[in-house]
Amino acid sequence: MELGLVGLGKMGGNMRQRIRNAGHTVVGLDHNQDISDAKDLADMVGKLTASDQPRVVWIMVPVQAIDPVVTELADLLSPGDIVIDGGNSRWTDDTRRAAQLAEKGIRFVDCGVSGGVWGLENGYALMCGGDKETVEQVMPIFEALKPEGEFGFVHAGKVGAGHFSKMVHNGIEYGIMQAYAEGYELLEAADVVENVPEAFESWREGTVIRSWLLDLLVASLKDDSHLAKIRGYADDSGEGRWTVEAAIDHAVPMPAISAALFARFASRQEDSPAMKAIAAMRNQFGGHAVKGAEDPSYATPPTKH
Repeated sequence: MELGLVGLGKMGGNMRQRIRNAGHTVVGLDHNQDISDAKDLADMVGKLTASDQPRVVWIMVPVQAIDPVVTELADLLSPGDIVIDGGNSRWTDDTRRAAQLAEKGIRFVDCGVSGGVWGLENGYALMCGGDKETVEQVMPIFEALKPEGEFGFVHAGKVGAGHFSKMVHNGIEYGIMQAYAEGYELLEAADVVENVPEAFESWREGTVIRSWLLDLLVASLKDDSHLAKIRGYADDSGEGRWTVEAAIDHAVPMPAISAALFARFASRQEDSPAMKAIAAMRNQFGGHAVKGAEDPSYATPPTKH
C-alpha cells in the first residue's frame, strides 16, 4: 500500500520505518525538511500515485496541530480517500472531524497508538475506531505496525472508540506506574531492604506484578539506583484527565487512577500550599512542630484559643 504520514517525531519516524520494512510505500512529511519526503501537504498527497486504491493519510502530530492538518487535507483529498488520526486526540473530537471530512466524501479512522520509542522493534498496540469496510481497507498498514502474533490490535467500534480505548489504557498506565512508584519510595525509606533495585528486578519473573513498565523501572534503577539524577516532576499528556472526566460523566468509581493523576499534580509543586495548611492545623490542634520557611528547624508554638 501507499501511505502519507504527517509527523515524523519520536513515534512517527519509527512508524514510517516499520511500515517500509513490511514492504509498503510511505511518503513522510515533517516540518524538519532534513527528514521529510515532501515539502508540504499538497506535495505529499501528490506523491500518492497508486490508482487502484484510495489515498490514505495517517496524522501523527501534536493535538493542537490536528485540526489545521485535517482542514487542509479536506481540500486536498478526494471522495473515498481515508484519513487516520493516530495522535492522542480526545475521543469527543473524532466525531466532529469525521463529519467535517464526510462533507467531502472522505473517510475517517481514529487510532490510539501505544508503544513509544520501542515500537520500531516491538511493534505498536493499535486501538482503532471507524466503520468496518474502511478499517479493513487499511488493515495492511495496521498489520505492518502491530506486534507479531494474535494480540496488539483491536477494532474497538465506531468512530471515537479507538481514542476512547487508548484514553482508558493511559489512565490504567497512570495507576500502575503510581503503584510501582509508591512501592519504590517505601522500600527506599524503610532502610530494611539493602538492595532496592535487585528487589524490583526479582519481581520481573514469577510474580503477579510483572510487566513491561516494571522492566522499564528496573532499567532506570540500574542506571541510577537512587534516581538521584531525576527531579521528582511528572507531566501528564491529558489522557489521564480525560479518563477521570469520563468516569465522572458515567458515575464510574475510579479512585486509583484519580489518585495517580493528582499525585502528578503534586509533583509539580516546590512547596505544597495544601501541605502548608495541614502543617499549620496540626501545629494548632496538637502543638506539632512545623518547619519554618527560612529555618527548617524553626517551629512556631500553637496559638491558644
